[in-house]
Amino acid sequence: MTWSIHHTEPGTGTRLDTFDAVHTVKVGAEHTDGAYELFEVEALRAPAVPPYRTPWAKSYYILDGRLTVHIDAATYDLGPGSTVTIPPGTAHTFAVTTPSARFLAFTTTGRAGRLFAEIVASVPRDLPMPEAMPALLAVAQRNEVTFA
Repeated sequence: MTWSIHHTEPGTGTRLDTFDAVHTVKVGAEHTDGAYELFEVEALRAPAVPPYRTPWAKSYYILDGRLTVHIDAATYDLGPGSTVTIPPGTAHTFAVTTPSARFLAFTTTGRAGRLFAEIVASVPRDLPMPEAMPALLAVAQRNEVTFA
């Protein structure tokens, strides 16, 4: 892999629907030699995913709406312009507290994009969540994502 110049127009990018949110790839790992990725995330108010750990770091920058982000024992209420950084291996989750939220997710390495793409490819969207859970958990395990 190598670094390359990459430009993404507004409203464009690969959309990866991962059940809890739609992650649009704005900068993929293939453009940064696997150093980082940038996603525009759109999420609706819904129950939060149980706390989980990833082997990569991430940061959120809120564009619209509000999130409550739980990181270990701390809770952060984030609105437009707010940021939070989550170190690798740290238990975390988020809940949208407005009807919807839109935020940027910056992740180190190229692993988050691979996880999202594998969810899209492996887990049928027409299944109710309880039926989709075994497939989601298998994808998480293959990508070294663990639940707290």
